[in-house]
Amino acid sequence: MAETIQFDDFVKVEMRVGMVMEVKMPDWSEKLLEFRVNLGEELGERTVFSAVKKWYSEADFLNKKFPFVTNLAERKMGPAVSQGMMMMVDGGGHDAKPFLIILDDQAELGAVLC
Repeated sequence: MAETIQFDDFVKVEMRVGMVMEVKMPDWSEKLLEFRVNLGEELGERTVFSAVKKWYSEADFLNKKFPFVTNLAERKMGPAVSQGMMMMVDGGGHDAKPFLIILDDQAELGAVLC
């Protein structure tokens, strides 16, 4: 179990609804998929990487809505930069397949998860 945090720490994490507009499989990585994500009018589009290439393909993500952490500091991934993180459910082990959290079409782009 992770360390207990205060509510003030939790509210620092901003999660929003984003739609995956494009998926690329970078030739420089065996693990990463690259997503171009539309996070709505306020935040626009961002690039997000996720180490799920082993389990998922482009069709699993394209034109679907997912929850994203949008206020993480950018992180260098190979020659590129990830500008957020897609939320998934841990598959239960070091090398277990994570479960996707696909949001309903009614969830508006950029809406804040609470």
